[in-house]
Amino acid sequence: MDTIVRGSAPAVLPKKKTIPVSIKTYAFLKAKVLAGRFKPGDRLTEEHLAKVLGVSRTPIREALHKLELEGLIKSLETRGFIIPPDSDEEVEELFDLRAVLEGYTLRLICETISDETLRQLDGYIEKGEDALKRKKLEEVFKWNTKFHDTLHGLVRNRSRLHRILVNMRKYVLSHRRNTLQYLDAGKRTIEGHRKIMLALRLKDPDLCERLMREHIREAKEDAQQTLASFRKPEGAAAGKKNLKGTPNRKPQGAQRKAGSS
Repeated sequence: MDTIVRGSAPAVLPKKKTIPVSIKTYAFLKAKVLAGRFKPGDRLTEEHLAKVLGVSRTPIREALHKLELEGLIKSLETRGFIIPPDSDEEVEELFDLRAVLEGYTLRLICETISDETLRQLDGYIEKGEDALKRKKLEEVFKWNTKFHDTLHGLVRNRSRLHRILVNMRKYVLSHRRNTLQYLDAGKRTIEGHRKIMLALRLKDPDLCERLMREHIREAKEDAQQTLASFRKPEGAAAGKKNLKGTPNRKPQGAQRKAGSS
């Protein structure tokens, strides 16, 4: 439309907001750490990162100190920072918090979830199952993530809860990506999702919360055992070689004692 209204004030287009370099640098580095692009023991220095990212050392320094406060990296006595190894305590705390939050979330949504969303979730399970049959474990991880993210999206109107869930998931995904490199962990994940779907269709809040907590407990056990296997000298090589199951899993009875469903 090129009609001009005479006598009217000139239109002022809103200025496009520019994101400060410090914020972009922090977000970029945090995403890389959570995605596992840096490995435990990797050293991070201002000089190297500034050169690689093409920014000054000031935003790098600010970003690294923020990541240190969040516990994602640790400062060295000399210069620079290091990616710390995951600890059992951190993994246990993270998954225990996740069990409470996701169990509560499922309780909230179970009586109002739409048939359309249920069909969408069924589709993710079927795609994950198909990927598992083809041994495409990255795809299993993708559809598992879609399943949980869709559930989280149903509490978007509860801004505080949704914000906590989204932030927590960023930390969880770094562990689940490693865990879901094994076929038996992928199979348990899909079985857990099918149980959750049954509870959702029954619209039973207690059952929904209980099954979600059990599902997250199984994920925690997988993460802990994967972490233990990679601490052993032969762990990384054995883990990559053996696609038939998560390495060094406990016998079935021991799994139940550890709180697995």
